[in-house]
Amino acid sequence: MKDGPVFREPWEAQAFALAVSLQERGVFTRNEWAAALGDEIKRAQAAGDHDTGETYYRHWMAALERLVAAKGLADTQTLARTRDAWQRACARTPHGSPIELSSDDFRN
Repeated sequence: MKDGPVFREPWEAQAFALAVSLQERGVFTRNEWAAALGDEIKRAQAAGDHDTGETYYRHWMAALERLVAAKGLADTQTLARTRDAWQRACARTPHGSPIELSSDDFRN
């Protein structure tokens, strides 16, 4: 068994938990999830991802966002706007400090 943490970053664990929770609530099936994740990994590999493991949860998030949009939980514009806001908040937050979103993070 591999030593060390299962998740490299806290957001990876949160993305995992969110996908599991949505699946348990019946938002999508295991088969839908497997197909969406498989498609994202294939797209990434076709675009040059060498599949060394570092990008796995990025594919996980892309699949999750696609299913959330397809199921009508949030549209793709809202997902992109929120992702951009989190990136801005992360960029301005000192390492080790909690990340807090502000209304300025949602600017265009």
